[in-house]
Amino acid sequence: MTDTQVQGIVFNIQKFSVHDGEGIRTLVFLKGCPLRCRWCSNPESQNSKPEHAFNPTRCLTAKVCGRCLQACHTGALTLIDELICFDSRKCEHCFACVQACPSGAESAYGETMSVEQVLAKVEQDGVFYNRSGGGMTLSGGEALMQHEFANALLREAKHRHINTCIETCGCYPYEHLHEACLHLDKLIYDIKSLNPEKHKEFTGVDNALILQNFNKVCDDFPNLPIRVRTPVIPCFNDNEDDILAIREFIPRRPNIEYELLAYHRMGQPKYGYLGRRYALEGVSLDEKRMAQLKTLAK
Repeated sequence: MTDTQVQGIVFNIQKFSVHDGEGIRTLVFLKGCPLRCRWCSNPESQNSKPEHAFNPTRCLTAKVCGRCLQACHTGALTLIDELICFDSRKCEHCFACVQACPSGAESAYGETMSVEQVLAKVEQDGVFYNRSGGGMTLSGGEALMQHEFANALLREAKHRHINTCIETCGCYPYEHLHEACLHLDKLIYDIKSLNPEKHKEFTGVDNALILQNFNKVCDDFPNLPIRVRTPVIPCFNDNEDDILAIREFIPRRPNIEYELLAYHRMGQPKYGYLGRRYALEGVSLDEKRMAQLKTLAK
């Protein structure tokens, strides 16, 4: 099988991004993630398989339509007080309701695509890459959860002279990251906290493998541009001790930069679409504190 024929599960391809690598970029979001961060803005990325979502604001109602109720054979969609309600525990992700829905209220997060299909979409914006120094960035979830697909994408992209970048949490066997870095123009690496207990409490895993992989990639690829990112999350790492510890952990090298990302709740509605509860309901980040931590990170 050639690289162009390798298949994976993609849940979004986002064009005209300017925050995830150099220049204007196309972001390819792959399904699956080993972490369960409480603040995750892409909850639809966590499950490795395609999954059903229901957006009630787009629903035409059972009185006007009701096609999804007729299509669902598991009882995941029911009528309560004349409103269509979704129970994710009963859903078998057959997507019969998605096919029946005319409004897009019923949708599927994730579809199987080949490397050729993905790059056909990426190459549509080649003129913008040439002018801005942009290209393709793989994201997720965690792109290297589908390491064979991700690395086939990177290899074929380089073969087509497309600038490549990947955003990663670093939690997987190191050989997957090493293979990716052979075909990268830039690596964006998340380090959320150096405290293993706190890291496990808020993400579901400790940080040992993540930090170990970061040290290895710095040693093995001393000239690869690396951007370390820390999402600043209230009640987790929005303090000087956590940010200083990460700053001191990062090697002082000209190819490595450090960036703080401010917590936001833009992904919160998607939890409802998936029939899940958002863990940080009502939490907000103090803007003054964020400004102070940004200054500290420099």
